Amino acid sequence: MTDDVDRNRRHFLTLATAVTGVVGIAAASVPFLASLQPSARAQALGAPVEVPLGSLDPGEMVRVMWRGKLVYVLRRDPTMLERLNAARELLKDPDSLVVEQQPAYAANDHRSVKPEYLVIEGACTHLGCAPLPQFAAGSLEADWQGGFFCPCHGSKFDLSGRVYDGVPAPTNLRVPPYRFVRDDLIMIGVDSGAA
Repeated sequence: MTDDVDRNRRHFLTLATAVTGVVGIAAASVPFLASLQPSARAQALGAPVEVPLGSLDPGEMVRVMWRGKLVYVLRRDPTMLERLNAARELLKDPDSLVVEQQPAYAANDHRSVKPEYLVIEGACTHLGCAPLPQFAAGSLEADWQGGFFCPCHGSKFDLSGRVYDGVPAPTNLRVPPYRFVRDDLIMIGVDSGAA
C-alpha cells in the first residue's frame, strides 16, 4: 500500500514540476519576445507622414521630415509649370530614366502625381546637402528657370527636381513614395500608385 501511495505522490510531483517549469519558461520568454519588437520611437520614425495641402498657396513650399529625411512639398503655380521644360536641353536626365529616383507614377516631366504638387526629398544626390529653393526665373543665372540650388558644391535642379548637366550631382532628386488621400491631403511613405 505504501508503494502505491509513493508512486501516486511521485507521479503528482513530477507532473506539478513539469507544469511549473513550462509556466516559468513561458513567463520568462514573454518579456524577451516583447523586447524584439521595434520601440514606439522606431515605429514613429518609419511611419507615413500626412501633409495637409489646403493652406499651401501656389508658389509656396513646406518642409516635412519622413524617416529622418527632409522632404519638400511644393505647390507650383501656373508660371512654374510653364517653365518646366524651358531648360530641358540643359538637364542630365530630363526624362527621368534613372528609375530608382522616383516611383513609376512620377516618371514624367513634372515628376509627380498631379502637376501642381511636387514632392521630393530635400537631399542633394551628390553629398546629401539640402538644396535651397530658388524659384524666381533669373535669380541664379540669366537662363535660370527656377528650381533648387545646392550652395555646397553648386549642383542645380529644375522645378521638377531634375539635375542640370555639368554639376557634381549625378542624378535627379529622389521622389519618395506618396499618395493623395484627398485632394487636400497627401501621405508620404505610402506607395499605392497614382491615386
